[in-house]
Amino acid sequence: MTVNNAPTAELRALSLAYGALPVLKNLDWTLFPGQVVGLLGRNAAGKTTLLESLLGLRDLQHGTVKLFGQPVEKLDDTQRARIGYVPQRSDLFEAFTADQLLGYFRSFYTRWNTAKVEGLLSRWEIPPNTPVAKLSGGQQQRLSIIRALAHEPDLLVLDEPVASLDPAGRRDFLRELVDQVLDRGTTVVLSTHILSDLERVAFDVAFMRDGRIGVQAPLDDLLDQTRLVSGATADVRQYVQQHQAEVLHQRPLETGRETALVRLANGPLAEAPGLDVAPVNLEALFLELA
Repeated sequence: MTVNNAPTAELRALSLAYGALPVLKNLDWTLFPGQVVGLLGRNAAGKTTLLESLLGLRDLQHGTVKLFGQPVEKLDDTQRARIGYVPQRSDLFEAFTADQLLGYFRSFYTRWNTAKVEGLLSRWEIPPNTPVAKLSGGQQQRLSIIRALAHEPDLLVLDEPVASLDPAGRRDFLRELVDQVLDRGTTVVLSTHILSDLERVAFDVAFMRDGRIGVQAPLDDLLDQTRLVSGATADVRQYVQQHQAEVLHQRPLETGRETALVRLANGPLAEAPGLDVAPVNLEALFLELA
């Protein structure tokens, strides 16, 4: 697989508010070919707003978005055809059959992998001649995913794509997602609350907090290099200084004590007398950073 080093997406100084409520605050973000980025944040953190802004589905109030080197608001048809999107709520034409729906979308793309479509319809047990309205919620979600994968996009944006799938359906989808990335170097952004799914496929994780991407890094590196250090405030801060560690987040405990999520780029942090130095998992990172 040959991966182009030019960014797939560049977001600069992006700000957006709903009335007096700021949602995105001077946000910068860059995505490269072959990256699989799990976007994490609490409810109402602005993840969907960010993804819609990335795709040009919202008017920008401040800042710029470029996809494949072009301003998103001026994206030509050729570049638009390189994007696949599964929204949180898929808007499918319910009177169409699955075959009719996919045939309609096929007319918009010069690149369409018919063999992939037929294989997924069969493997995911979606009857091609049944109206969409009569498909189950899980089948409709699978159909939306097939529609997004069929033209082999270079940028695939997925906003809670597996919420209505059972564990077997999620596993099949994630396997297909990994194949897409390995075969084509697709850039994938996946927003989900199912952390176990991210642990299977996300090479990078990005934590959204206070309207910005606060931390983005390879997941394996974060797990290896990051520790929760708890103890007397003075001891925690001395430990951080001694190890020249990066403080990703800190919060007070009872009087005179605190917990700090710290990262040492050169490897795991050592134990220390009087301090609790604990390894982290993805759930712990989410609780501290999102």
